[in-house]
Amino acid sequence: MSSSFGQALKLTLFGQSHGPGVGVVIDGFPAGMPIDMEKLAAMQRRRAPGQSPLTTARRERDEAEFLSGVLDGVTTGQPLCALICSADMHSADYGDGVDLVRPGHADYTGHVRYFGFEDARGGGSFSGRLTAPLVTAGALCLQWLEKQGVRVFSHISQLGSLRDDPIAQAGPEALTALKAMPLPALRPGLAEEMKEAILAAAAAGDSLGGAVTCRIDGLPAGLGAPFFDSVESELSHLLFSVPGVKAVAFGDGFGFTAGRGSEMNDAFRMENGRVVTATNHSGGVNGGITNGMPVLFTCAVRPTPSIALPQQTVSLRRMENAELAVRGRHDPCILPRFCPVAEAVAAIAVLDLWKERSACLRW
Repeated sequence: MSSSFGQALKLTLFGQSHGPGVGVVIDGFPAGMPIDMEKLAAMQRRRAPGQSPLTTARRERDEAEFLSGVLDGVTTGQPLCALICSADMHSADYGDGVDLVRPGHADYTGHVRYFGFEDARGGGSFSGRLTAPLVTAGALCLQWLEKQGVRVFSHISQLGSLRDDPIAQAGPEALTALKAMPLPALRPGLAEEMKEAILAAAAAGDSLGGAVTCRIDGLPAGLGAPFFDSVESELSHLLFSVPGVKAVAFGDGFGFTAGRGSEMNDAFRMENGRVVTATNHSGGVNGGITNGMPVLFTCAVRPTPSIALPQQTVSLRRMENAELAVRGRHDPCILPRFCPVAEAVAAIAVLDLWKERSACLRW
């Protein structure tokens, strides 16, 4: 089923953008973990809409209600179901069915795939609204992993033509500061430049894309497997499920195409009694298995396809060419809200790999 993911830790998403709510069911979450509700809410707020001119004007509280799997604030080990109710929907903006299909969206492909019975309002099941329960699940996984010494960070490594400093070289204080920034960037002054670029694109009725790079610290060597269950396979599977992600690269990614083996190999050495690598071009993974170095991956995120400028399309009712200017409330750039999603996805994948590595986990 396309709505479910995982092996040792299984997630199932449900709901549509303009339905009464969205949610997630998690099977296999460790029992006995006290949930830090403040940490959970803080991560949800980072993804939530309607918090600044840089995001969509839709306002949702995105507070999760646990229907099962939690008792007195502690996980029980039973299937955990979290529901996020929706309140601020403007379904009239999307008409009374699919006619003028929006370029860059799944209006046409979803219409064909589900024989015209799909819920197309606000993108339905294809909407970024489904990342709200995904972040809820990831925030819980992250709380468990942090107790094991694992930390996950992300930043906007590129927005349009603006590029940030590498997160691989960032120190602890700079990494921690990223989580409190509306536009997480390492280079001083870059966040303000990014803000101006997004507002300029929005004023022109257009949008911007870019890239987000994620860093996972504290992973032990030995997670993952060769070929089909590799660390890269697991993370890529989840990352490509997020609307707007068009490419994923690990470590130096496409930089490997221009280098020689003598330049791109990460030499091993001993440091304080443990095996490390002198460089980290491979992004902490060899043969699909973690090597104990920070895992680094970058996602290319497309410009938001919902723009106010007129676009060429077709009318499915009249079966003729047409022109469309998208209505409704949309992000001029999804990168500010994508960072917590990337971190959530990373935590979900890592906990699945961790549980697969360990036959039994106890808090």
